[in-house]
Amino acid sequence: AGKKILLVSTDAASNLDEMLGIELKNYPVAVPQVKGLFVLNINPDNAAEAYRLRVLNQMSDVSSEKERANVREQLSGACTTEIAAFDEFASLLAAKDNGYDHVVFDTAPTGHTLRLLSLPKAWSGFLDGNDRGASCLGPHSGLKMQEARFLLAFNALSDKELTTVILVTRAEKSAIAEVARTSEELKILGLTNQKLIINGVFKASNESDNIAVSIQNLGLSAINEMPQILKSLPTDIVPLKPFDTVGLQALRSLLSSEKDKSIFINAPTSTNQNYLGLRELVDELAKSNHGLIMVMGKGGVGKTTVASALALGLVERGNKVHLSTTDPAAHLINTLSGDVEGLQVSRIDPKVETQKYIDKIMETKGAKHSDAEKALMLEDLQSPCTEEVAVFHAFSKIVSEAHNSFVVLDTAPTGHSLLLMDATGVYHRQSIRDLSKAGIDLSRIVTPLMRLQDPNYTKIILVSLPETTPVSQAKALQADLRRAKIEPFAWVINKSILASGTIDPILTTRMQGEEKQIERIKNGLSSNIFLLPWQTTPPVGISALKKIIKSFKSI
Repeated sequence: AGKKILLVSTDAASNLDEMLGIELKNYPVAVPQVKGLFVLNINPDNAAEAYRLRVLNQMSDVSSEKERANVREQLSGACTTEIAAFDEFASLLAAKDNGYDHVVFDTAPTGHTLRLLSLPKAWSGFLDGNDRGASCLGPHSGLKMQEARFLLAFNALSDKELTTVILVTRAEKSAIAEVARTSEELKILGLTNQKLIINGVFKASNESDNIAVSIQNLGLSAINEMPQILKSLPTDIVPLKPFDTVGLQALRSLLSSEKDKSIFINAPTSTNQNYLGLRELVDELAKSNHGLIMVMGKGGVGKTTVASALALGLVERGNKVHLSTTDPAAHLINTLSGDVEGLQVSRIDPKVETQKYIDKIMETKGAKHSDAEKALMLEDLQSPCTEEVAVFHAFSKIVSEAHNSFVVLDTAPTGHSLLLMDATGVYHRQSIRDLSKAGIDLSRIVTPLMRLQDPNYTKIILVSLPETTPVSQAKALQADLRRAKIEPFAWVINKSILASGTIDPILTTRMQGEEKQIERIKNGLSSNIFLLPWQTTPPVGISALKKIIKSFKSI
């Protein structure tokens, strides 16, 4: 439309590079063949290092190397990474004239984005009248210098003339329910100018194709039964395409109603392969008498469904299982909707865990202090950074339970989980260093990171959809885990249509793309692949979840 646009990714697991065919940088890069479009990636690691340098530069010239080293150590945690990435985000929000007609933020999944968008308000409130600052962000001068920027960012987000929030969902009841909760929480934060896009809406080409009609009706039912908070929003519907919308040609097809057959994948389809399903995966996991099973992946790929089904499968084989989640936008209870003997269900609620952590610190470390000192300690603990530490402690406790039973953990979407993994690594390094100085025998020490690295203790299940982008995102997550010496156990491909028997032209064309992605996984990513077929009824509730713990061919 002739506008100059800056497209910014705030997702630690961004795949804009693959989407647009460019190499992402931490500065604006022009997209070839798209005049006026520039792309910027907020790299959390680069942002954190730049933030550390700015804080260190604020320190007095007479500061010793030891003091500077201590500050750098304080700024090595996941909270610093988060706030540094937000700092970059805030600078773009606060800029009055950045030379662009529009800045479009491609945000991380729900829970992580709500945390990001709440930071301006949280930090502005914490800084107001606080003359001490927060230890996890270094000395007071390093934190206070952000106050004006936080305030400008908060005002920009709240200004409906400046900021529009586009909520994107698929035509599925669980996804729509999550986006409805997001809409409500954003309104509480002051982001009231919202629009809705329902993506990938399928329309059957032939009324005699029962599978295609069932999938169509499932989507229509989800849309018709949307909560009122979403029905009141301006809404656009994006139809399901026969191809993955990756690359400029495919993206441009979203702006046109014309069918572009040149993008179709022309490859032979052979659906007679013997794929393994969730029943076989449960059989593999059940060979141990205990262990931690972490279900990980990008937001919206079906982690909660897979985690719940695996937990039920293990219970059916006579095991006691604790099913929990670290996802701020978790809906485990809604997915299960019932009690099962032998199954404990919980949630690591950041707010609850933070308050428990603060209470514990005040009862122990604060007990010996004066009232004035307690007041200062409590003030410091009100920092939003405290949440990172509290969630890590709760996570560590659940991880330790797996030494004598099964623990299935439905994790937060990729970027948020990587921050938790980062906190686990920081704790490990700090513990080893402190224990070494104290002369303690390290051979008897087991940290949470060491448990995650032990394949006999922890099994990571990566969940993906059979599409180019989700597979690329899971591949990147696997690479991050391997750098931390954590090897994933298996991949689960959700919403597979290979065994559906459909003859619908859109679905059969997508089937070809699905086989291509499975071959991609087999050739270099994982040989341990399990498929979960596309369900014609939502896998919600105990009976529905039990049905999907069957062999692939029986569905």
